[in-house]
Amino acid sequence: MSAAHQLDFSDRMPDEIDSRAANDLRTIIASLTKDDQPTELKLALGKGKIADVILTPALTQTLLDVLRLVGAGRGFQVIPVEASLTTQQAADLLNVSRPYLVGLLDKAEIPFHKVGRHRRIRAEDLFAYRHKRDEKRASALSALAEDDAKLDLI
Repeated sequence: MSAAHQLDFSDRMPDEIDSRAANDLRTIIASLTKDDQPTELKLALGKGKIADVILTPALTQTLLDVLRLVGAGRGFQVIPVEASLTTQQAADLLNVSRPYLVGLLDKAEIPFHKVGRHRRIRAEDLFAYRHKRDEKRASALSALAEDDAKLDLI
């Protein structure tokens, strides 16, 4: 098994060693992180060499999110926003059936293009749709919670 394949969690789950290392690193980085401030790390490169690394808040949060997944023993995939997805890949990311996703495409809810006779969805468009869908869901849940509170159901 190649070194690159061993580091890829898209087709295997992290083992106990991976999880422990991820949790240790997450703890270290989190202890150095201040809200909305760059995170400064010093990495020992060997032979007495030290490298200063500064992580932006967004990069720090992304790294912590990945480490949290690996630390919990969960796999993950990294999908570039410019990626072109098949209908099955897009359906899997939305956690819906492929026929349901095709219906969304046919209703022009999500932009797509064709490659030959196959539909392709830009990851950026899919993420925008998912964000909008999740905001609508959160808003609806908040409204229901307010109604419950008004009616003394909580």
